[in-house]
Amino acid sequence: MRHFLTILAHEIRALLFNPSTYVAAVLFLGVMGFIFAGILNNYSTHPQEQQPAQQFFQYFIIPVYFMVPLLTMRSLAEERRLGTLETLLTTPVTTTEVVLGKFGAAYILYLLLWASTGGFHYILHHYSRDARLLEWGPLVGGYTFIAVSGLLFVAIGILASALTRSQAVAGILSFTALFALTAGVYFLGNTPLLQQEGFASVRTAVENLQTFTHLEDFSHGVIDTRQVFFYLTGSVLALIFSILGVEAKLLQG
Repeated sequence: MRHFLTILAHEIRALLFNPSTYVAAVLFLGVMGFIFAGILNNYSTHPQEQQPAQQFFQYFIIPVYFMVPLLTMRSLAEERRLGTLETLLTTPVTTTEVVLGKFGAAYILYLLLWASTGGFHYILHHYSRDARLLEWGPLVGGYTFIAVSGLLFVAIGILASALTRSQAVAGILSFTALFALTAGVYFLGNTPLLQQEGFASVRTAVENLQTFTHLEDFSHGVIDTRQVFFYLTGSVLALIFSILGVEAKLLQG
């Protein structure tokens, strides 16, 4: 892993010079700003049971669907299309270092984009002067969930990019996988078939995989180690498959 930090720094610079990074940033901040303004508007006109921070994180998956594909689709797919990945791997750099470097760069930018939304809550607290609108519990829990779940989401994007030479295909694969993991599992858990008594164990397993349930637990200060283990092992597996996918494609030429 001697070259990991070198590759990580190079990938961060590459992402900062990539137009899709700024497209993702503008879309992300625009969408989250629009959502936050809508939450405050509802909060000012109708009584709300939840704090603005809790409602804000309930919409986290909307930007994830487009931000993760935009940050990761170019990482390995474009390198393979241009043939630069094969050239890079002729140096002492290993496939593992390349994949981890690209994953680390995308994950750091993912965290920075989410950290920028902390400004929304600061501005709200600064101008409202109402401590009730800024509860630290939901904020800390929400951002911790974003950091933990982001490991798996970004790793899925890297895996999608490792499977193809096309950025567009990588983006579609990443979006489809993220949608299946979040919305797909949610709808599967609510199907009439799984509500039957004979499928109780399957229903429990599916419920334990539901991302929205994990978010609710984190925002209430409940850190379930099973959920953390799920995201960590999922991200490790996705990265291992990414490494294997790159090496398999290289062997095929």
